[in-house]
Amino acid sequence: METIKLRAHIGADGILQIQTPTDLEDTFVEVVVVVQPLADTEVAVSKEPQTRYNAWGKPTTKESISHAITSMQQLQREVALDKTSIRSMIEEGRRF
Repeated sequence: METIKLRAHIGADGILQIQTPTDLEDTFVEVVVVVQPLADTEVAVSKEPQTRYNAWGKPTTKESISHAITSMQQLQREVALDKTSIRSMIEEGRRF
Protein backbone atom coordinates (compact mmCIF):
# COMPACT_ATOMS: atom_id res chain seq x y z
CA MET A 1 0.00 0.00 0.00
CA GLU A 2 1.27 3.44 -0.88
CA THR A 3 0.08 6.68 0.69
CA ILE A 4 0.44 9.85 -1.37
CA LYS A 5 -0.36 13.25 0.07
CA LEU A 6 -1.02 16.00 -2.48
CA ARG A 7 -2.19 19.57 -2.53
CA ALA A 8 -4.40 20.51 -5.42
CA HIS A 9 -6.56 23.39 -6.58
CA ILE A 10 -10.22 23.01 -7.47
CA GLY A 11 -11.08 25.41 -10.26
CA ALA A 12 -14.20 27.51 -10.73
CA ASP A 13 -15.86 24.53 -12.43
CA GLY A 14 -15.73 22.58 -9.14
CA ILE A 15 -13.77 19.69 -10.67
CA LEU A 16 -10.76 18.24 -8.88
CA GLN A 17 -8.17 16.82 -11.26
CA ILE A 18 -5.46 14.57 -9.86
CA GLN A 19 -2.59 13.12 -11.88
CA THR A 20 0.22 11.29 -10.15
CA PRO A 21 2.65 8.63 -11.32
CA THR A 22 2.81 5.27 -9.57
CA ASP A 23 4.99 2.19 -9.74
CA LEU A 24 1.95 0.08 -10.58
CA GLU A 25 0.99 -0.88 -14.11
CA ASP A 26 -1.96 -2.71 -15.65
CA THR A 27 -3.65 -3.56 -12.37
CA PHE A 28 -6.77 -2.69 -10.40
CA VAL A 29 -6.32 -0.49 -7.36
CA GLU A 30 -8.50 0.99 -4.67
CA VAL A 31 -8.16 4.75 -4.28
CA VAL A 32 -9.36 6.72 -1.27
CA VAL A 33 -9.72 10.48 -1.68
CA VAL A 34 -10.20 12.82 1.26
CA VAL A 35 -10.99 16.40 0.29
CA GLN A 36 -10.33 18.92 3.03
CA PRO A 37 -10.28 22.66 2.37
CA LEU A 38 -7.15 24.44 3.58
CA ALA A 39 -7.20 27.62 5.62
CA ASP A 40 -5.74 30.63 3.81
CA THR A 41 -2.78 30.58 6.20
CA GLU A 42 -1.92 27.02 5.11
CA VAL A 43 -1.79 27.91 1.42
CA ALA A 44 1.71 29.16 0.76
CA VAL A 45 2.85 30.15 -2.69
CA SER A 46 5.84 27.98 -3.47
CA LYS A 47 8.78 29.50 -5.30
CA GLU A 48 9.64 26.06 -6.70
CA PRO A 49 7.87 25.20 -9.94
CA GLN A 50 5.35 22.42 -9.58
CA THR A 51 6.53 19.14 -11.09
CA ARG A 52 4.76 18.23 -14.31
CA TYR A 53 4.56 14.75 -15.77
CA ASN A 54 4.36 13.51 -19.34
CA ALA A 55 1.88 10.98 -20.69
CA TRP A 56 4.05 8.10 -19.44
CA GLY A 57 4.14 9.39 -15.85
CA LYS A 58 7.74 10.58 -16.05
CA PRO A 59 8.64 14.04 -14.73
CA THR A 60 9.34 16.60 -17.43
CA THR A 61 12.56 18.56 -17.08
CA LYS A 62 14.43 21.01 -19.26
CA GLU A 63 16.72 18.13 -20.18
CA SER A 64 13.87 15.79 -21.18
CA ILE A 65 12.19 18.53 -23.23
CA SER A 66 15.49 19.39 -24.92
CA HIS A 67 16.04 15.70 -25.70
CA ALA A 68 12.53 15.40 -27.19
CA ILE A 69 13.09 18.46 -29.40
CA THR A 70 16.46 17.11 -30.58
CA SER A 71 14.87 13.74 -31.38
CA MET A 72 12.07 15.40 -33.38
CA GLN A 73 14.57 17.52 -35.33
CA GLN A 74 16.63 14.41 -36.11
CA LEU A 75 13.52 12.58 -37.32
CA GLN A 76 12.57 15.58 -39.46
CA ARG A 77 16.03 15.49 -41.11
CA GLU A 78 15.74 11.74 -41.72
CA VAL A 79 12.35 11.89 -43.43
CA ALA A 80 12.73 15.25 -45.19
CA LEU A 81 12.38 15.28 -48.96
CA ASP A 82 14.33 17.59 -51.19
CA LYS A 83 12.50 20.02 -53.49
CA THR A 84 13.14 17.98 -56.64
CA SER A 85 11.51 14.92 -55.09
CA ILE A 86 8.46 16.95 -54.14
CA ARG A 87 8.18 18.39 -57.66
CA SER A 88 8.44 14.94 -59.23
CA MET A 89 5.70 13.63 -56.91
CA ILE A 90 3.44 16.52 -57.90
CA GLU A 91 4.05 15.83 -61.59
CA GLU A 92 3.45 12.12 -61.03
CA GLY A 93 0.14 12.94 -59.33
CA ARG A 94 -0.97 15.14 -62.22
CA ARG A 95 -0.63 12.26 -64.67
CA PHE A 96 -3.53 10.44 -62.99
